[in-house]
Amino acid sequence: MKTSKIIAAAALSLLAAVGAQAETYQGVHPLVSANNRADVRANAVVAAHGPDAYAEGASAHVAPALVASTDRVRVRNEAVAAAHGPDPYAEGYGQGVTVLARTVDRAAVRAQARAAAHGDQLPL
Repeated sequence: MKTSKIIAAAALSLLAAVGAQAETYQGVHPLVSANNRADVRANAVVAAHGPDAYAEGASAHVAPALVASTDRVRVRNEAVAAAHGPDPYAEGYGQGVTVLARTVDRAAVRAQARAAAHGDQLPL
């Protein structure tokens, strides 16, 4: 029994010694470049001022942003008109249903909202 333990320990130490061989250190390798400092600096300035090479879609040849075909004032006026127009998501919109003018006063709606926020009971 003792001999088998000694043989097993010797085998494990031999296996550890074989697996523990590391690479040899050969020092710092000298930097070899065909470009001088001025060329490298000029290329760095060009790269820094160029487009981002790591941006999403940089290598996908994405088309540039489109130029608007209308001016800002016209778009803004159309947006204001749409905001003040009827609700396109309302039930019956586009079905020929006429929308009646609102008969509720804005101040009354605000008062009811404040009352509901403060926990007062609304008149039904």
